[in-house]
Parts: sequence; C-alpha cells; structure tokens
Amino acid sequence: MRYRVLGGTGIQVSVHALGAMMFGAVGNPDHDECVRIIHSALDRGINLVDTADMYSAGESEVIVGKALRGRRDDVVLATKVHFPMGEGRNRSGNSRRWIVRAVQESLRRLGTDWIDLYQVHRPDHTTDVEETLGALTDLVRDGTIRAFGCSTFPAEEIVEAQHVSQRQALGRFRTEQPPYSLLARGIEADVLPVCQRYGMGVLTWSPLASGFLSGRYRDGRPADLTSGRATLTPARFDPALPGNAAKYRAVEELAALAGQLGCTLPQLAVAFPAAHPAVTSVLIGPRTMAQLDGLLAGAELTLDDAALDRIDEIVAPGTDLYAADGVWRPQALTDPGLRRRPVVDRAAA
Repeated sequence: MRYRVLGGTGIQVSVHALGAMMFGAVGNPDHDECVRIIHSALDRGINLVDTADMYSAGESEVIVGKALRGRRDDVVLATKVHFPMGEGRNRSGNSRRWIVRAVQESLRRLGTDWIDLYQVHRPDHTTDVEETLGALTDLVRDGTIRAFGCSTFPAEEIVEAQHVSQRQALGRFRTEQPPYSLLARGIEADVLPVCQRYGMGVLTWSPLASGFLSGRYRDGRPADLTSGRATLTPARFDPALPGNAAKYRAVEELAALAGQLGCTLPQLAVAFPAAHPAVTSVLIGPRTMAQLDGLLAGAELTLDDAALDRIDEIVAPGTDLYAADGVWRPQALTDPGLRRRPVVDRAAA
C-alpha cells in the first residue's frame, strides 16, 4: 500500500482508506465480522479508517472502537458531525453547542481520547462558518482532535471557509471529502481545483457510485430494485426510465475497458479517483470480507494515459451521469421562496 501526505498536516495516510458506513445495522450487523474486516484492512496496509456519528446511529463508531483496541496508535481515525443524532432540538448541525457535545459522544463510542480528523459532514446554512471554525479550532488547541475538515461542501463554501479562517485567525479546513467516481465527475470542474489551490487533502467517497459500478447493474439485464441502495432511490437504477439509459451505456463501455485492462469493473472504479493529482485517499466501504478482498486485489492497478483517455471518451471530464446519495444542495435551490419575488413585484411594468 502506498501512502500520501494528508493536505498540509504531515499525516501520512494510505491511498486506499476504509470507510465504515456499512458496519452496523444499515449494512453488516455482525460486530465480530466487521471487526475482522477492519483488522484485515489494517493488516494489508490501510491506516486510515473513516466513520461518522450518524452511521447506523452511532453503531459504526462502536464497532470501529472495538476493532482499534490495542491498535489505536497505528491508525489515523476520522469521524464526522452534522446529521441528527436522536430526537429533540440542537442535536444536529454545525453549531459550537452541538459540535462540543457530539465530539465527546463520538470519543465515548470510539473508546479513544482523541480523533485524528474531525469532519463537518455537510454545510449548515443556519450557522455562521466562523462559529463552526471557532469550535473546531478550540478542539485542536485542547488536544481533542488533531485536524479538521469538511465533507461534500461545494467549492464556494470551501473558499468562504478558507477566507474566514484567514480573516479571523482560526484553524482551517485541512481536508474535503467529496463523492467522486467514473460516473460522477462534476467535482473536477471546481471542488478539486479549489482543494489544490488551498493545499487541502481530498478523501473521495462512493467510488462505486452507490453500487452502480459494482457489476450488479448491467444493460439488458433485469435490475433488482428490492435490495441494496436501489430500495432507497429505485428511480436512479431502473433501466426502464429514459434518464438512466446514459448511465447503463457508460457502464457497459467501462466494463469492456476493465476487461481489456484485465481487472474487474469495481477495481477500475476504485483506481480511477486515485489517479487524480488532487486526491489523497479513496474510501472503500465493504460490507463483507469478500468485497474487501475483491477491491484490494486491484490495489496495484495503474491506469495509463491511454486508459484515462478512453474513460474521458466514455464520461467527459466534469460530467455527472450519477448524482451521489445525500449530496448537499444549497437552500437557494431547495427553498422556492428564495428564488421568487412577491407576486406584486414580479412584473417589469
């Protein structure tokens, strides 16, 4: 396994990182098997484990904590804050009030005294970014966390946060964790160049496009929409819908390319993000040991210029054929009232 420096932190992390979203009730509820998967990943050179407080309502952090007992010093541990944790007000978001409480709860579940990388899972339009950065800066100063970053932030939010950090003499986001895959290349136009400009590390998620690049969904074959991610958003996977035709065509061409390269489609999918100069690590999120074995079997795959040129022909740079689940959308798009003047003020004359 090769290692790269995480932004300007000096922390060295493996090019493949282990995502823990599938450990727990949402994915694999067998704690012992999940621990074995984590240990196997560590034994094969992965040293970055990424989870979040909301994964299986905290169960993922508990499992990761079990797996890291006796191995904590050798692991770069990352987790996240933002999404609701239980009922009631003020148990979510990016406020100082919630961050300070949430990090303590994550430490308890993880069974550790510190977190190497604490990430803000999504933007929060109700909280000034200065408030968020101030809280995170204080956590670095008191030793609770070593560095902090953001996840799935649009380019303009990243830039704003960097400017606020400079103006207010606060710590800055050292990393960004965006979705990036063969079918979702939109971040190549803005997020990745911005991260390079500010020297941020990049940890990409969903290299298999929520399973679309797993080999499970192929053109001309019936698609099982009753299990896996397809149950959550069947319209994204249904081959009968005209809007999905381009995705299925691209998958067929990418599968053919994988065959020419002597690898599987998932191995091609995981190798692709790692080839971008802005990307530090690619998060893989296996649910089973077999899935981990299959992905790591392609760790030595090198995509030459000819292969990358062919990928560009299939899915043009900066193009999103597949929108990843859970991507944040600005309030300006989700709230119609912000896009519409009062009726009496809409006419030009």
